[in-house]
Amino acid sequence: MTPGQILAFVGFAIVLAATPGPSNTLLTATGARVGVVRGLPALLGVAVGMAVLMFVVAFGVGAIILANPLILMVVKWIGAAVLCWLAWQIATSRHTSTDETARPLGFPGMIAFQWVNPKSWLAVTSGAATFLNAGQSGPLVQALMLAIIFGLVSLPCCFVWLAFGAVVQRALRSERAIRIFNIAMGLVLALSVVLFVL
Repeated sequence: MTPGQILAFVGFAIVLAATPGPSNTLLTATGARVGVVRGLPALLGVAVGMAVLMFVVAFGVGAIILANPLILMVVKWIGAAVLCWLAWQIATSRHTSTDETARPLGFPGMIAFQWVNPKSWLAVTSGAATFLNAGQSGPLVQALMLAIIFGLVSLPCCFVWLAFGAVVQRALRSERAIRIFNIAMGLVLALSVVLFVL
């Protein structure tokens, strides 16, 4: 990839990693529930999961999934079901402060989550389709470069959402305010499912 192409891909990755979506909603809820430090494994899981998904799709396996309507439909509906379940879990959570006993989704859970996250699939497929270049280095090298860049860019962009959740948690002083926040986060996540399905 040329320096110009790398710069363009970095811009693309920033926009996708920093904008609202299921992963960032979960990171915000995680920050609110367990704080920044205990939420860092979830943040790393998002970055690594996105990088791995980008590599797999850019290298070609994603093309097989996307070309098979049955597999694509199964992935789509599994993703929608997981997101609805997570939205319900967030909306019905009743934590009133940073919970020392709470278990966030964590590193492996957030890696796995990227595989059912519709925004992740849209991001990596559009990124691979746009930035892979047949006239340059082979698919393995290009897939690795895209994956590394996407993972590195995701870390600071998604950290903002984790930190935002922790800040919001400190600002929420009453049970009612926390309940409203949790319901709002659950609704945002559920809305992303509706938009994806439609």
